[in-house]
Amino acid sequence: MSSFNFPKYSPVLVTTLIVLLYSCGSNKYAATEKVYKTKAKDFSKIISSTPPAGQLYDSLSTANQTWVGSVNFGIRKPNFVVIHHTAQDSLNQTIKTFHSTRAGTSAHYVISRDGKVVHMVNDYLRANHAGVSKWGKDTDLNSSSIGIELDNNGIGDVWQDAQINSLLKLLATLKKTYNIPTANFIGHADIAPGRKNDPKNFPWKKLADKGFGFWYDDVLKNPPADFDTEKALKYIGYNTANLPAAIEAFKIHFIQTDITKTLTPVDILVLYNVYTKY
Repeated sequence: MSSFNFPKYSPVLVTTLIVLLYSCGSNKYAATEKVYKTKAKDFSKIISSTPPAGQLYDSLSTANQTWVGSVNFGIRKPNFVVIHHTAQDSLNQTIKTFHSTRAGTSAHYVISRDGKVVHMVNDYLRANHAGVSKWGKDTDLNSSSIGIELDNNGIGDVWQDAQINSLLKLLATLKKTYNIPTANFIGHADIAPGRKNDPKNFPWKKLADKGFGFWYDDVLKNPPADFDTEKALKYIGYNTANLPAAIEAFKIHFIQTDITKTLTPVDILVLYNVYTKY
């Protein structure tokens, strides 16, 4: 039998190479998950510190204040679900974007076209998905909502059954777990009129039929003569500071075939019907 002379490597180098190969093969997101764990650990330190650092009502004098921890408290409870489309070409591209500190955006969940659900931020933490937004009196939807991104480029990309089915299962879990009201399943365009238009051409009726948001009835009744469309939009939750943008956002959600910034007679019938459900 022939003999072979293998090159000699230091044990440290061999061990390092094995670790690198194993980590790359087992989890390609190991590096970003390490960052996630580090940030979560830092937040846990802030929460567990007593007294809480930087939360004095008078930072110049501590003589008239003290800390006595209560036993009755909890953590963030999401009250809304905001649905987006990614406006990107693939699940992997979206994940890469949400790993970019320069982009600065994220979501709690991303659902691919084939129905795969990727959980990216703990439900109890604040994800950067809503941006500058308002719904009713809530001006910080990032802090009060769960963001779900659907893998869809927003340019004629057809919604896939597998994707919507996974979304419905996820919404059912979230609604039950956090007792989220039916009215509080909304879209990005709803909370950011004029700035965002997603998700476009979305099957909101299918969601409403399952108890996630509202939809209008098949038979529509005429509103009263004094029906105020601007007040109705505001009552539903839309920010009417820019009324044409609010109308457009409403139509992106409920009309879809026409998203101009004026209300037609049919649009008013739909608006009145939806308004009566809130």
